[in-house]
Amino acid sequence: MKKILLTGGGTAGHVTPNIALMPLLKERDFTISYVGSYDGIEKKLIEETGTKYFGISSGKLRRYFDVKNFTDPFRVIKGYSEAKKLMKEEKPDVVFSKGGFVTVPVVMAAHKYKIPVVLHESDMTPGLANRICNPYATKVCCNFPETFEHLPKDKGVLTGQPIRSELFEGDKAKCLAFTGLSGNKPILLVTGGSLGSVAVNKAVRSILPALLKKYDIIHLCGKNNLDNSLSSIPGYVQYEYIKDELKDMFAASDIIISRAGANTICELLALRKPNILIPLPASQSRGDQLLNAASFERQGFSKVLDEEKLTDELLLDAVNEVYDKKEEYRKTMSSSTQTNAVASIVSLIEELI
Repeated sequence: MKKILLTGGGTAGHVTPNIALMPLLKERDFTISYVGSYDGIEKKLIEETGTKYFGISSGKLRRYFDVKNFTDPFRVIKGYSEAKKLMKEEKPDVVFSKGGFVTVPVVMAAHKYKIPVVLHESDMTPGLANRICNPYATKVCCNFPETFEHLPKDKGVLTGQPIRSELFEGDKAKCLAFTGLSGNKPILLVTGGSLGSVAVNKAVRSILPALLKKYDIIHLCGKNNLDNSLSSIPGYVQYEYIKDELKDMFAASDIIISRAGANTICELLALRKPNILIPLPASQSRGDQLLNAASFERQGFSKVLDEEKLTDELLLDAVNEVYDKKEEYRKTMSSSTQTNAVASIVSLIEELI
């Protein structure tokens, strides 16, 4: 049996790609264990899969003043000590890291014991944790060809994003039964990510009457973002959050409006879903969504709208344009080489051991 140690945490986006790799890793006779923080979101998500989980101390490297900046370095040092102990006890053949600050001591400990490390960077430019880890990595997988410019020479591998296999098993009929939509109109799915987006919600709702003339709408608006005044409008359904039914909603959708988080847009690419991206502005982020969206637009996978310049007319025109050109978008997406990331990454892992 080959042994692999997976790590990643802090957000669901640093965990779900690891989970996506698990079925094929098991099929290839890997024994899997996972390292995350003591009580981060990754602990719950991984324990639900039945995977052996180890918690270590974790700190956060902040770019702003916080009193925790004085104590977190000691947590990182403690985490490194715990990670070294795990390496000696578990003796993994390889480590796969998806990012997040908990991975820094794990990657450094693996490097100390000469264990091959594969990193995955979702965004076009590496986040701070992965920038620290890159020198210790054997290979760095990525979603964008532009990312190679930010990686150590000869380490980059263009694989795309590991996508959960169940997303490909959606059923349009199940979606229609769940939502109560008739299926007589094209379906527009709107999502602002797991927490929703006030700006996207407002933009879509401001042109709802015009949209509903042509489309049925499924709106994933985020926690506490339901608008009860719209709950009885025919052809419009809204939910705070969807988990198990998401695959069916993807299957039923003809066009999607979304933020530009790396996980989400790579899922849209893999599922060949024509889309409009409204990335989070630089004023609210480090600018990674803007870069992700720009790359997808250059490659012909998406149409991008600037939130700060968004008008009702622009959004409505964009929806109609992408719907009218949906077959062109699907054809371009089908030509992408980044749509079987799970197999590519697992094969790379096997080569390294």
